[in-house]
Amino acid sequence: MAHAAGSGMIDHSLDAHFARHVATGAPHAAEVVETVRLLAETGIALASIIAEGPLGHRFAERDGSANSDGDEQRGLDILADERFLAAVSKGPVALYASEELAEPVLVQRDRALALAIDPLDGSSNIDTNISIGTIFSIRRIIGDAVRDPLASFLQPGRDQLAAGFLIYGPQTALVLTLGAGTHIFIHSRAEGQFCLAAPQLQIPPSTREFAINASNYRHWDEAVRLYFDDCIKTGLGPREGEFNMRWIASLVAEAYRILNRGGAFLYPADQRRGYAKGRLRLVYEAHPIAMLIEQAGGSATDTIEPILDAIASELHQRTPLVFGSTAEVERIARYHTLPSLIADRAPLFGQRGLFRA
Repeated sequence: MAHAAGSGMIDHSLDAHFARHVATGAPHAAEVVETVRLLAETGIALASIIAEGPLGHRFAERDGSANSDGDEQRGLDILADERFLAAVSKGPVALYASEELAEPVLVQRDRALALAIDPLDGSSNIDTNISIGTIFSIRRIIGDAVRDPLASFLQPGRDQLAAGFLIYGPQTALVLTLGAGTHIFIHSRAEGQFCLAAPQLQIPPSTREFAINASNYRHWDEAVRLYFDDCIKTGLGPREGEFNMRWIASLVAEAYRILNRGGAFLYPADQRRGYAKGRLRLVYEAHPIAMLIEQAGGSATDTIEPILDAIASELHQRTPLVFGSTAEVERIARYHTLPSLIADRAPLFGQRGLFRA
């Protein structure tokens, strides 16, 4: 897709975006864009399989197995993992780490990059026709990829070279940051390629919309319950105006909505067994989503601290995750760090003070 600009033409293709990034001389730029290219091409093929719905023989079948973290696997989970591993084996990736595999796979020891991936996020929604996707994080290799393959993945999120996700919905889209803004590319069937649809996204700094799974209310810590209560009280509580609540149960779909129109997403730790440290995976879910959000002017935390500052101690480490419009993410952190000033405990703050909208 191209648009006129004076006497010349501006190329809005993904390839042109890649070329501009390589021209910046950023570290490993050529290797990063080649890896994203392979992921994007595989995503297009995977989108076609998903579009077949139950007509596809591996669409929603359960094979009775679980991934490395104990979650039930679908046939399409395994297929997606196999396809992405095969694709990046042709490129500059030395190490491949996936939600579906217990340990990183050594692809080729002398290559430059480590790829962490959730091959099919939201796969529990496969048979309900809700948007699902692929989340990825690209990092440089640290140390010896053979002797210590985990080291390259146990880095702060700020050390990511690139991050993104593919979303398979009404459109097949690639949401991407190469470290200089977040951009959305839509796959054009007419053009046969990804074309820039939304450059340099900027999340609105404040919001009247939040996403959380309210069915877990009884399991939340008090700070989360009070935040939720204040939002749904609208004008009767410390918040002014009406709030809308959303919950799709697909991380890529929630992130895509927030990137496009603002909002806040909360997946906190809670008191259920296995949820005390959160549920989302730091390395290949929270880190890449947080990079995309921050590059779009938003914020992402573990409810208090920035997610991109977090360093994993194991590949499949879980974390709480809050992200979205900066003012709302900061407000949620204050509910955790300054509980004595929450409106329900100090009614004066419902009229003026820390939590006044």
